[in-house]
Amino acid sequence: MQKPAIALLLVLLALSVNEGCSSRDPNLPNLGEVSGTVTLDEKPLPNVSVAFESQSGQVSFAKTDDEGHYELIFRDGVIGAEVGRNTVRIETVQDAPPGPGYRDPIPAKYNRDTKLVVEVAEGENTHDFVLSSK
Repeated sequence: MQKPAIALLLVLLALSVNEGCSSRDPNLPNLGEVSGTVTLDEKPLPNVSVAFESQSGQVSFAKTDDEGHYELIFRDGVIGAEVGRNTVRIETVQDAPPGPGYRDPIPAKYNRDTKLVVEVAEGENTHDFVLSSK
């Protein structure tokens, strides 16, 4: 293969790789990356669900790790939450339906009756949640 043909091939390859990296699903809302830590009574809260719901109804989810850290996923592995005001719900992850009389150790004011609201901006966002069982 001659040098001009190799050069043209390399240019075409570079353009196709660059085009693939910059393409974004036009159906996705404007997202900001969101991560943080959840604690309850000053202790990391592992294995809990963190959900952000935007005003348009878009929901992003995460599950905390052993140190209470989370990183939100919008859908299909896309990281982030919709930019703007989001209502936050934090609750214990259940492997099976809870039995009669079950009460989530996380108070309802952080999930069912949540008052947690955050603003998600473009780029990277850190939202830590310091919860109290009282």
